[in-house]
Amino acid sequence: MVEWITATDLVPYDEALRFMETRVAQIAAGDAPETIWLLEHPPLYTAGTSAQASDLMDPERFPVFEAGRGGQYTYHGPGQRVIYVMLDLNRRGRDVRKFVCALENWVIGTLKEFNITAERRTGRVGVWVTRPDKPASPDGSPREDKIAAIGVKLRRWVSFHGISINVEPDLSHFDGIVPCGLREHGVTSLVDLGLPVTLADLDIALMREFDQAFPEAP
Repeated sequence: MVEWITATDLVPYDEALRFMETRVAQIAAGDAPETIWLLEHPPLYTAGTSAQASDLMDPERFPVFEAGRGGQYTYHGPGQRVIYVMLDLNRRGRDVRKFVCALENWVIGTLKEFNITAERRTGRVGVWVTRPDKPASPDGSPREDKIAAIGVKLRRWVSFHGISINVEPDLSHFDGIVPCGLREHGVTSLVDLGLPVTLADLDIALMREFDQAFPEAP
């Protein structure tokens, strides 16, 4: 069984890291169930293992944390659903690429419940939406905005970190970084797309779509 935890208050980032470190060790030892943790953070930036210093545009704006996960710079803050995914890939298959694909499929299936067509893009981790309502990209192709970021880490084949989905964050807070190192793309949210979705609405959809993306482990 997977344990679902929903935080009701903003969770400090260092506190979240400590919890994940402890829980991942317990899962690896067989002392705790796999865990999905739904939460929000206060405004902050995190640096993944591939982060470039030049992508931190405003280092004094919010606290900056070394996350230890894959990826580059990411923003977290109120109105964004952070989903920390602590699953045992010893039981679910030791295939990192397949696992990241499953995370993307989970987000895509969840957003489909709100009539959003979200897609993955080769060479760009995360989930994207096409914006025909916005000016085209410089090359003439339709603009694409990122609605969900993905960054994971594995220890003893147990995952942690995970996904962030923009529900109604202050999108101007992303201006302090180059999100995920991609300068030519924007960032959007469910509310920015004109959908009055709440975190609770999203949580229900995430729970409903989980088993589709992650069939029960043997």
